[in-house]
Amino acid sequence: MTDPTQQLRVDLAACYRLIALHGWDDLVFTHVSARMPDGETFLINPYGMMFEEITAGSLVEVDAAGAKVSDSLWPVNPAGFVIHSAVHEVRHDAACVMHTHSKAGVAVSAQKDGLRPLSQTSLFPYSSLAYHDYEGVALNDDEKPRLTADLGDKSFLILRNHGLLTVGTSVADAFLKMYLLETACQIQLLAQSGGGPLIEVPPPIVSGIQAQADQVTKGLGADLVWPGLLRKLDRQDDSYRQ
Repeated sequence: MTDPTQQLRVDLAACYRLIALHGWDDLVFTHVSARMPDGETFLINPYGMMFEEITAGSLVEVDAAGAKVSDSLWPVNPAGFVIHSAVHEVRHDAACVMHTHSKAGVAVSAQKDGLRPLSQTSLFPYSSLAYHDYEGVALNDDEKPRLTADLGDKSFLILRNHGLLTVGTSVADAFLKMYLLETACQIQLLAQSGGGPLIEVPPPIVSGIQAQADQVTKGLGADLVWPGLLRKLDRQDDSYRQ
């Protein structure tokens, strides 16, 4: 049997590699956290390591305050863990919290109307989407209650003028949600670049999309997609497992 802790490390390292593969990394300045099986500590990236370099063994284990509880020569991004600890603290379903500064995500976060229901892809995040206004670099613990209040029970969060965040019941779940949100942002920018009038999906269809997603993709399809993504990584470079 696979050790749950080791499997979590492998999955999170794979997630970082996939972020780099898709071009969503912002050098070393974004982050993904995962709750350890004991429920008390978390894994996050070694601050300063490029995402394509991250391995299962290099991930840093921290407590709820962001203090390292395992030996590591690498620090932890202080702004990163303010955001992640806030969500993990109040959302017990948040096994994984993923945050990006992708160009498309930041561009849509700066638009007054935010994400619009312009594509089928956009409907999945749109049905469970919240917004949080920009308050500067996330270093202040005072921001935590406002961020979590804005997130509520949603799975997708657009941080205004900042980027994107997803909450998942697993690393695979958080990654697939980010893929959908990121892709929806890219599609919106491409549609807007055409310069013509845009057609939004009617509200009755938007409201029913979650039930359709459950039928077509077995929820959001994380368990369906994740093994294939790991196989893809293994074919290219399986060093993330180390």
